[in-house]
Amino acid sequence: MDVQFSFIIPVFNRPLEIKELLESFTHLDYVDRYEIVIIEDGSTETCESIINSFKNKLDISYYLKPNTGPGDSRNFGMTNAKGNYFIILDSDCLLPPSYLKTVHAYLSKTYVDSFGGPDAAHQSFTNLQKAINFAMTSLISTGGIRGTKSSDANFQPRSFNMGLSKKAFIQSNGFGAIHPGEDPDLSIRLKKLGYKTVLIKEAFVFHKRRLSWKKYYNQVYKFGLVRPILNTWHPSSKRITYWFPSFFLLGLIIAIFAFLVGYKWFLIGYGIYVVVAFIMALAATNNLSVAFQSIFAIFIQFFGYGYGFLKSSLYVSVLKQKPESRFPKLFFDHVK
Repeated sequence: MDVQFSFIIPVFNRPLEIKELLESFTHLDYVDRYEIVIIEDGSTETCESIINSFKNKLDISYYLKPNTGPGDSRNFGMTNAKGNYFIILDSDCLLPPSYLKTVHAYLSKTYVDSFGGPDAAHQSFTNLQKAINFAMTSLISTGGIRGTKSSDANFQPRSFNMGLSKKAFIQSNGFGAIHPGEDPDLSIRLKKLGYKTVLIKEAFVFHKRRLSWKKYYNQVYKFGLVRPILNTWHPSSKRITYWFPSFFLLGLIIAIFAFLVGYKWFLIGYGIYVVVAFIMALAATNNLSVAFQSIFAIFIQFFGYGYGFLKSSLYVSVLKQKPESRFPKLFFDHVK
């Protein structure tokens, strides 16, 4: 199949990130033509002037539209794109020079209609960004579900680095109105339609993620809220591993109370986990500050996700409340 790539990038009030991302495009070692589609999703601080500064270097299509969320904006971009294969990125990513060449080589050898790639921390990132990256990608904190496993039948690409054929987009109708969670929802629906999704481990991007602890907590808390909703929509997608952060949270509370009444071994177990995680973070980053902050990031991740998961499970799975009514901020109800 002759693959013609269109990059689909929604943006909301992040012109400086778009500038850095477009600069990374100028260093790609891919020689064939490709298109970049940027969708301004109701921003009050647009990146139009930055787009114009790159138009003599890159093939860019730029659209301004009302705010309807990243999922609907990606659908808008794919509908208006010229290519037959879409690569979806977040605006806070950077591409290594080999990225597109790697993707093209894989698809040329083993064509699939959907793929995902992992993310990594660039050397220019702050220590906070590197710590969050470790917490979100390490085997000891997420089990490798976000792209560190070489093979996983249940792998669900994330929209910071995801490929989708035009055929698969049309048949699936693309992303839904939920956010976050629109990417695993799409991945599950693609699987139901018979499309194969693979991890291209070498096709990684540098992903900046959140710039503050508060934003990071809010993000993982929403991830926790979303998962029971997805489990309700797609019962076959349920996994015991989704409960692990909640077990970690509840177990720590029990361990603390046990320690207060003289049983110390439960808390010692948590201490061993912290030591192992610290050693792994130090080995991965070679930075003491990042290693210490990684421990904090892991606990924020487990607490935020675990609490959100338990809360959503109670209201959606036990009390059978409608997700759109109980958690309206997770949905763009004006998306048609």
